[in-house]
Amino acid sequence: MKLLTINVAEAVGKVLSHDITKIVKGEFKGASFRKGHIIKEEDVPELLKLGKENVYILDLEPGDVHEDEAGIRLGTAAAGSGVKWRGPKESRVNLYADCDGLLKINVPAVEAINDLPDVILSTLPNNMVVKKGELLAGTKVIPLVVPEQTVSTVENICRQSGWVIKVMPFQKVKVGVIITGNEVYKKRIRDDFGPVITEKVESFGATVLGIDYAPDDVEVIAAKVKKMAGDGAGLIILTGGMSVDPDDVTPNAIRLTGAKVEKYGSPALPGAMFMLAYLGDVPVMGVPACGMFFKVTIFDLVLPRLLAGERVTRKDIVALAHGGLCRSCSQCRYPNCTFGKGAN
Repeated sequence: MKLLTINVAEAVGKVLSHDITKIVKGEFKGASFRKGHIIKEEDVPELLKLGKENVYILDLEPGDVHEDEAGIRLGTAAAGSGVKWRGPKESRVNLYADCDGLLKINVPAVEAINDLPDVILSTLPNNMVVKKGELLAGTKVIPLVVPEQTVSTVENICRQSGWVIKVMPFQKVKVGVIITGNEVYKKRIRDDFGPVITEKVESFGATVLGIDYAPDDVEVIAAKVKKMAGDGAGLIILTGGMSVDPDDVTPNAIRLTGAKVEKYGSPALPGAMFMLAYLGDVPVMGVPACGMFFKVTIFDLVLPRLLAGERVTRKDIVALAHGGLCRSCSQCRYPNCTFGKGAN
């Protein structure tokens, strides 16, 4: 590449090789002159006001890649299923969600890309719930021109990783809900858990197959779980009875079904007494009482992943320790906060 520097007074009639940004505090930030613009006599005073006494004219050589082309290739390589890219604007290509769903970031691949010279790929945190059209990531190269080898290396990383950024759409899962506890079963108190679970499940486009009630009886609870699985539930949620008190038998009932327990006890707070198990391919969640009392708990971190079709493992739950502490703010701002943002 030959990078020619020309005084603006001598650049009239020349083709500008890069965008020139104008910033007016609180009012405007964008390109005042675009790459490819033919500089006119009347442009010279404006360029001088922007602090540009000289402009770049590029003469690309074989093996050189302009920043705009590089950005397009980076965006194309990084965008997986459920993701689309737009740009470049000021050499940056943005990636957007093409559907509602769960954002998945291949963190090792993103780190490998950013470890290369002159390449930037910045993303939202992994496992965020996103809406169609939402900005997910931005990518660009730093200089005006980079070697072909740099761009092709990024493309190879994306190809070898299988995917880098994708959105998993939420599935139309039928969810079975079992409210446990003698106090509700015998109608000593009103069920406040069922409406909370229903609202959260339906917000992702899933449907509640049915809500059933069970006393503090291991065999009764286990039988109801098996029946819901047989009736076609793709996810079963049990509420209450998750602590170590004598009457809290829900964890043992889940085990009695033959379900494989991934994890009982979670490092996310609130939600310490959470359980996740699998009855065959059907996830079974044991949600402690905090799921009714607090607006956001571990339930809100795991539910979207299950409804997107992801198989959540013991390792995934352990990873929630990083970022799994809710600050219980006086005014909840979730998901625009730190809760659940640390885990990969």
